[in-house]
Amino acid sequence: MVAGEGGPFADLFAADGVLEYPFALPGQPRELRGRDAIRAYHGGAAASRGLFEMDGVDAVVHETTDPEVVVAQIEHHGRSAVTGGPYRFRALGVMRVRAGEIVLYQDYMDPIATARLLGRSADLAAALTGS
Repeated sequence: MVAGEGGPFADLFAADGVLEYPFALPGQPRELRGRDAIRAYHGGAAASRGLFEMDGVDAVVHETTDPEVVVAQIEHHGRSAVTGGPYRFRALGVMRVRAGEIVLYQDYMDPIATARLLGRSADLAAALTGS
């Protein structure tokens, strides 16, 4: 999924599934409700993939005591088209899966690393300083 392989990301969700970004960048939604909203947002955000070249993805999935909940540590790395240099990006996903579909995905991404990777450091700085 992170590498852009396989089916569309939204297809992993239940029709009423929720995708949350607790540490969203300025201008990014904190929550998307429903498969259609997730599909629309991620279809429009596909252009940001051109800002980096991914060489690899590492993921570690942890089971929890709740059989519906899994936690995934995800790291991808490659070269940033924005900086021209290498990058490493880490995120933590907490997912609730029911009947084979994601009903809740909480995506905890580092907002500073995200801003750097997407070439939006100035947007983040402006938001932090109130400019």
